[in-house]
Amino acid sequence: MMRIAYIVPYVPNLIRTRPYNFILQLVDLGHKVEVFTLGSNEQDHADIQTLRNKGAIVHYFELPVWRSLVNSALAVPGWQPLQTVYSWHAGLAHQIAERAADKDFDVVHVEHLRGSRYGLYLKSRIASQPVVWDSVDCISHLFEQASSQSRNWFGRFVTRFELPRTRRAEGQLICSFDQALVTSAADREALLRLLPAGKYPAPISVLPNGVDLDYFHPNPDIERDAGMIVFSGKMSYHANISMAKYLVGEIMPLVWRSRPDAKLFIVGKDPTTEVIGLGQNHLITVTGTVSDIRPYLWRAAVSVVPLLYGAGIQNKILEAMATATPVITSPRAITALRIVPGKDLSVADNAVEFSQQILRLIDDFDLMKQIGGAGEVYVRKHHNWRSITLQLLDIYMKVITSSATASRL
Repeated sequence: MMRIAYIVPYVPNLIRTRPYNFILQLVDLGHKVEVFTLGSNEQDHADIQTLRNKGAIVHYFELPVWRSLVNSALAVPGWQPLQTVYSWHAGLAHQIAERAADKDFDVVHVEHLRGSRYGLYLKSRIASQPVVWDSVDCISHLFEQASSQSRNWFGRFVTRFELPRTRRAEGQLICSFDQALVTSAADREALLRLLPAGKYPAPISVLPNGVDLDYFHPNPDIERDAGMIVFSGKMSYHANISMAKYLVGEIMPLVWRSRPDAKLFIVGKDPTTEVIGLGQNHLITVTGTVSDIRPYLWRAAVSVVPLLYGAGIQNKILEAMATATPVITSPRAITALRIVPGKDLSVADNAVEFSQQILRLIDDFDLMKQIGGAGEVYVRKHHNWRSITLQLLDIYMKVITSSATASRL
């Protein structure tokens, strides 16, 4: 049994799927997992209870949004990325260090750029403590794309402000821990390009996202609606906002020329005023928060993910594929996947191609079923959380062994 500290700067849940599933899988495999996390609302409290009910030990600190904004404002004159201070809570940092000082952890797992400061704080006090930093994505790589392609002026301003700070920080972070993780080879290469001259990085392993296959699965009892198109995601996230606007403004008008009855469902929490406004069209439904996204995926003829920019693996693609819903997405969205375009999902590179692929699928039930079924098979083979967690445990063991060897030298 391993004793694992898992530091997450936001409460893991079904939406924050990577830490949530790693934690549950580690617990299910018999390991002792202590989660150190932050939150600010009642949903966070409910999600914490879910983790505790599943067997994780959770150390939770309240971090109101106003405190995060103050943290960020105070960092503006300095050099640190605002993301690294946004989730900073001194009380949580002290508790992590105190627990580690008691030699209670074989390994410490730190998630995301937002959580990295906790890992640095711990290393500054207990240098021998093995720490794995899960970068997830290369954030500066994402910012590079967002700064040039985002359609929101404020989003472009913030990403351009953060970009040089984030490049510098990520280049240093890959040299500061015992191991780094990313979700794709592209993110690994992007991080390595940030390496400062004369520095040596920690090993960086690619560990893809998985899907909870017990939760996301086909439902043959629900009939698919041949005119229903779904786009899902957190609708306050700039990349998703850009996709929603692109889908409504450029792709769907081409679809409606041939299928005026086609309906678009934009499904996801926290839609901005701009996204809510898209629902003024009677053929578009903006749902806001839903308790369960699966009924939308089960009913949809197709899930569309017109990625304009982004990094890592798009969970919305894997989840739709797991429900046997055929997916149409951009070439950039599949660089981290081992799929066969045209077999496991469909690929489109512009608005015309997206509309053509949508019409092709909603007009051909057999093709819809064929591609949806192939997508499900692919996800079950390559994105099972249990097998990915076993890879994570192998990485933990190598880090622990390497650290123990170094301490004896």
